[in-house]
Amino acid sequence: MPSIAVNVFVQRPAAEVFDFLADARNLALWSSGVTSVDPGFVAPGAGAEYRYRYPGRRRPHRLVCSDYEPCRRIAFRGQRMWSPLGTQVPLYTFDLLPHAGGTLVRLSVTSSLSAALLLLAPVVAMAWRRDLPTDGGKLREVLGGARPALAPASQPLSAQPAAAPSGAAAAPSPPSAPVVSAATAMRTASAPHGYDYAH
Repeated sequence: MPSIAVNVFVQRPAAEVFDFLADARNLALWSSGVTSVDPGFVAPGAGAEYRYRYPGRRRPHRLVCSDYEPCRRIAFRGQRMWSPLGTQVPLYTFDLLPHAGGTLVRLSVTSSLSAALLLLAPVVAMAWRRDLPTDGGKLREVLGGARPALAPASQPLSAQPAAAPSGAAAAPSPPSAPVVSAATAMRTASAPHGYDYAH
């Protein structure tokens, strides 16, 4: 069951970031794990259900909000997807922590695999290690942040690793995140803290 996480800093209050993430329709603006989400409004909250398309799949699948803690945590679980090698269930989790005048967001993806797909777990993990930092950069750009996405996360947000002791080798710098076209602007509407679906 591969699970990959990355942290990204967004220069917006946690309430605004949460409102944006809580509307699963916005996932299509920045997440490589979501091709599209049906545009109809769904009230955010635990159990909220959307229809989305996973990359490489023609028919829509269910995406259900499985965890909802306002301004702190939200998670979406995808429908079990079948393939000749087995099944896959994706879980997208977002943990938020107010930090330095903005919000530190931990993006996590967990893929529950079965049958022969279990043998491909290292490949699935490698793909997410490649894509998730880019997704974090896109999220930061869509929300107007200015700092780069951070390195892949190995600690909870409340316990980030301390600086390396003197004499220790420095960790390699993460690649810079790509810029998202300004054509994907958001509009504000009647969301509790100012964000609504942007299309």
